[in-house]
Amino acid sequence: MLETLHSASNTMYAGGETDAVRALLTDDIEWHVPGENAIAGNYHGAEEVIDYFKRRRALASNTLRLHPGEILVGDSHIAVLTDGTAKLDGVEHRWSTMGVYRLHGEQIAACWLLPLDQSAFDRAWKAQLSQQT
Repeated sequence: MLETLHSASNTMYAGGETDAVRALLTDDIEWHVPGENAIAGNYHGAEEVIDYFKRRRALASNTLRLHPGEILVGDSHIAVLTDGTAKLDGVEHRWSTMGVYRLHGEQIAACWLLPLDQSAFDRAWKAQLSQQT
């Protein structure tokens, strides 16, 4: 399932449609992004999460890419180490996160994004704060 999510996400973040990603989310999904940056927040419901994805895509000018790595599988949770890259304000940024996902059947019911270096993650996305205000 996460391979499908990352593939659909990379297509979406490159400017493609959101439908394939939306199909993988429960209607009441929760998405949690920590930090002090332009994408930090707690997002609730599929439409709010999709809007977050669209905003993230726009801030990165369609350059955001996910590079998934190792996956840990539990009964109702999956965790994956994922590197991200994006060109933000003309500068190429790279970061690593652990995404912890709660599953409901074949859909994602929740995600907690955990940057391995929070300050690097915040630096990458912080410059984008001025574009939001």
